[in-house]
Amino acid sequence: MSVLKYSAVALATLLSTTVSAKQFWSDNSFSLLKGSNYEVGDSDKTVFTLEHASGHSWGGIFAFVDRLKHENDNNHETYGELGFTYNVYEQKDGFVKGAFLATQWEFNAQTISIPGVGNIDGSFDNYLFGAGVSLNIPGAKFFDATLYKRNNQNSDSNEQLTLAWAFPMGDSVVYDGFLDAYSDTPTSVGGYNFTSQLKYDVGQHMGVDKGKLFAGVEYVHWNNKFGIPGVNEKNANFLIKWHL
Repeated sequence: MSVLKYSAVALATLLSTTVSAKQFWSDNSFSLLKGSNYEVGDSDKTVFTLEHASGHSWGGIFAFVDRLKHENDNNHETYGELGFTYNVYEQKDGFVKGAFLATQWEFNAQTISIPGVGNIDGSFDNYLFGAGVSLNIPGAKFFDATLYKRNNQNSDSNEQLTLAWAFPMGDSVVYDGFLDAYSDTPTSVGGYNFTSQLKYDVGQHMGVDKGKLFAGVEYVHWNNKFGIPGVNEKNANFLIKWHL
C-alpha cells in the first residue's frame, strides 16, 4: 500500500472513530506574526496562521495552516500540517502518563518566481508516522515526545524527534513551543527547529474575556533549515494570537 493510500485509510479510520467518540476540549485560534530575519527567500515576512487543537476519548487532533506573505517579492507560501494521535495507554500517576500512535501530513503550496528563469514549483506533501509518550513534567500543562519516520516527497526518508510543551506562568502568561530534530539523508543534513512563544493575556485589560487575546514574541532557532548545510535561522517575530 502506498504512503498516500495508507494516509487516506488512517485518516478515514480516525475520522470515523470521532462519530461516536467524546470530545473533551477544543481550541481554535488565529495568529498574526511579523519578522525580519527569515532565511531562504525573503527575509521579511508576515504570517497569518489558523490553528485547531482538540482532545477526544480516542486521542487528539492538531492542525494549522500558515500563509506567509513576502514583503519584498511575490513568492508567497502556504504551509500546513494535519496531525492525529491515538491513545494506546493512559494513567494518572507516574512520569509517563500516556503513550500514543501518531500520524501527520505536512503540505506546502508555493510557486517561486525567479527573474530570467521563470516559475518553479516548490510544493510538497510529506507523511509522518510514529509513536510518542506524554510526560508528567512539573509545571507543564502538557509535555509530549514523539518519534516519527518521515516519508518526504522531494528527498529521502529520515527520522524526526518532536518535543512539544506548554507551561502556564501564573494566570496571564503562557510559554509554549516545540522542537523538531531530524536526521541526515543522502541528499540533506540533519538539524533542528526550535520554535517557542512567550505570550501575555492582553485581552483581560481591554474588556475581552480572559484567555482570548494574547500578545508576545515567537522565537525561532532553525539549524540547517530545510536540510541545507549552514543555513541557520535566528528569528524573533512579533505575535498577536486570538482564541476564537
